[in-house]
Amino acid sequence: MRPWFNRIAEALAAFLAALAIYIAGFGIFDTIIVFGGVALLGVVIAILLLDSGEREVADSPAGDASALRGSHPLLTVFHLVVLAAFAVLVLRWMGIMLEQEEFFVDISQGDLMASWLAFAIIGYMTWRLFGVPMAAVFFVVLVYAVLPDGLGGAALDWSSIADRQWFTTDGVFGRPLQVVATTVMIFIVYGAVLQASGAGDVLLKIAFAATGRFAGGPAHAAIVGSAMFGTMSGAAIANVVSTGIFTIPIIKRAGFKAKFAGAVEAAASTGGQIMPPVMGVVAFIMADVTGIPYLKIVVAATIPAVLYYASLFLVVLIESRKQGIGATPVGQRETLTRADWIASLSFWIPLGVIIAVLLTGRTPQNAGFYALIVATVLCLILFPQFRRPIAWWQALVSAGKTAANLMIIVTSVGVVIGIVNMSGIGLEFADAIRMASGGSLLIALFLVMAGCIVMGMGVPSVTAYLILALVMGPALEGLGISKISAHMFMLYFGVLSVITPPVALAAFAAAPIAGAKPMETGIEAVRLAIAGFIIPFIFVYHPDILIIDGFTPVGLAWSLACFLLATWMIGTALAGFERTRIPLWESGVRLVAAIAILTPDLWSSLAGGLVAILLVGTHNLKSGRANALSEQTQGRKT
Repeated sequence: MRPWFNRIAEALAAFLAALAIYIAGFGIFDTIIVFGGVALLGVVIAILLLDSGEREVADSPAGDASALRGSHPLLTVFHLVVLAAFAVLVLRWMGIMLEQEEFFVDISQGDLMASWLAFAIIGYMTWRLFGVPMAAVFFVVLVYAVLPDGLGGAALDWSSIADRQWFTTDGVFGRPLQVVATTVMIFIVYGAVLQASGAGDVLLKIAFAATGRFAGGPAHAAIVGSAMFGTMSGAAIANVVSTGIFTIPIIKRAGFKAKFAGAVEAAASTGGQIMPPVMGVVAFIMADVTGIPYLKIVVAATIPAVLYYASLFLVVLIESRKQGIGATPVGQRETLTRADWIASLSFWIPLGVIIAVLLTGRTPQNAGFYALIVATVLCLILFPQFRRPIAWWQALVSAGKTAANLMIIVTSVGVVIGIVNMSGIGLEFADAIRMASGGSLLIALFLVMAGCIVMGMGVPSVTAYLILALVMGPALEGLGISKISAHMFMLYFGVLSVITPPVALAAFAAAPIAGAKPMETGIEAVRLAIAGFIIPFIFVYHPDILIIDGFTPVGLAWSLACFLLATWMIGTALAGFERTRIPLWESGVRLVAAIAILTPDLWSSLAGGLVAILLVGTHNLKSGRANALSEQTQGRKT
C-alpha cells in the first residue's frame, strides 16, 4: 500500500506545483479556496510521504532536519486518521469563510474546539518534518498564550485564540502562507526546473573552472558553486547536500582537513540564504513584513552578500597559504567548452529576466513566471535529457514536495506570529532590551544578536526571520535604527544560526560527508564565516552599505574600506597567519584594531586603520626579508 502513498503524493505534489504556475501567471481565482487548498495539500502530501518509505531532507527552502518516516502499520492508520481530520477541518474552514463573504456567521463552540485539533495536527507535522526545536517553539507559544498571569502567561481566552488564529485569514492562513502561495512557490518551481535539467551541474563546472588557478581552488569552487546555487534555492542544508557531495571530497583531496572541508561548504551554503534575488525566499517575506518594495530589498542585500562571499575567499586564501596548498594542477583543472558557456545561458538569461521584469514595476510572482517560461524553453533547447516528459514530471514533483514542506512550517509560524501580536510580547521584549542595555546601542545590538542566534537555532530561515521580526523588530526600531537596517540585521543572525553551535544544522549536515566531527565542523564554520557576524553591525553603523537609505558614494566607499580591512585583520588574527605565522600578541592587536575600525567614531576608525596598515606593512616587510634570506641561503648551498 505504501508505494501507492508515494504515487498519490507525487501526483498531488505535481498538482501543487502546477497550481503555483497558474497563480503566478494568471492570479488567484479565489483567495479562500487557494489558501485553504494549499494548506490542505501541504499536510496531505507530507503525511503520505511520511508513510511512503521515502526519506528526504526537509530543507528546501526552509527546513532544517530530515523527516522521521513512519513504518509501523498502526502509525500508518494514525496518519490516515490525521489526514482525514485535517481535511474535514480545512473544508469546514472554507465553508465558514465563504459564508462570511455573504453574511455574518456565528461560529459555534464545537467549531472553536475543533480548531485546537487543527493546531495539534500542525504542531505534530512540524515536529515530524522539522524536528523538536520548531515544534517546541510552536507548542510553547500556545501554552504561553493560555497560561494565567500568575504563571507568566498571556492569559488569553482559548476561544479568542481559536477565532483569531483559525477562523480568519490571520494565524494559520495568515500572511506567511499567503506570500508563499502567491509568490514563493513559483520560484521553487523555477529552481526545480534548473536542477532537473542539469543546469546545476553546469554551474558547478563553471565554479571549478573559474577557481582552479587560485590557491586552494576546490574550496573556492565550493564557495562560488554554493553562491550560484543559492540564487536558485537559498536553502542551507539542501545546498550542503546537493553541492557538498561533489565539493567536500575534492577539497579534502587538495590537502585540507576534513573539518575545514565541511566548514567551507556549510558556510558557503548558508550564504545562499542572503544571496539575491531569491535569498532563501526571505526577500519576499521581508517585503511583505516591512512594506519595503522587493526590488529595494534585493538591491540593499546585494553588496553585503558579495562581501560575505568575498570574505570567505579571503579566509580560504589565508588557510591555503598557511597549509601550503597551491592551485589545482593544470592537468586537473576543469576546461570550459563553448557548449558549457551556451548551456549556462539557461541560468543567466532567466536571472536577467527576473531583474528586467522587476524593473518594469511588475510583481515578483510575474517575474518568477516569466523567468520559469524562459528557463523551461532554454532547458528544452540546451539539455537533451530535459526533453523527456519524465524530467518535467520530476521537476514538478520535486517542487511540489518542497512547497508542501514549506506549507507545514508557514502554517505553524502563522500561529506563532498571531499569538505574538495578540499578547504584545514583542513590545515587552523591546522594553526589556532597552532596560538591559542601559541606553547603549552597542550593548543592545549584542543582546539582540544573541537573541537572534538562540531563537534561530534549529529553526528554518523563513521561520527564524518571521519570529525575529515580530519579537526583535520593535526592539531594534526603538533604538532609532532604520527599518531596512534592523530587518537585515535580524535576517543575517537568524541565517547564521544554522552554523552556530550547539545546533549548527548546516555544519552537522556537512560533517558526515566530510568524515569530521559535527561540533568541530560548526566551530570551524563560524571562524570561516566571521564576516557574516560583522556585516550586520555595518548595517547599523555604516548604513551606506545598503545603498538605499540616502547613501553617498563617499560613505559607501568608507563602509567598504572599513569592512574589508577589519575582515582581513580578524581573518589573519584567528588563523594566526598572513604570509607567515603571526605571534599571539600580534593576533590580539589585530583583533583590537578591527574593533576600532568598525566603531562609528571617525577618529577611532582612523586610528584602528592606521594600526592595521602598519601591522600588515611590517609583517609583509619581515616576511619578504625572511624569504629573501632563505633564497640566498639555499643558493649558497647549491
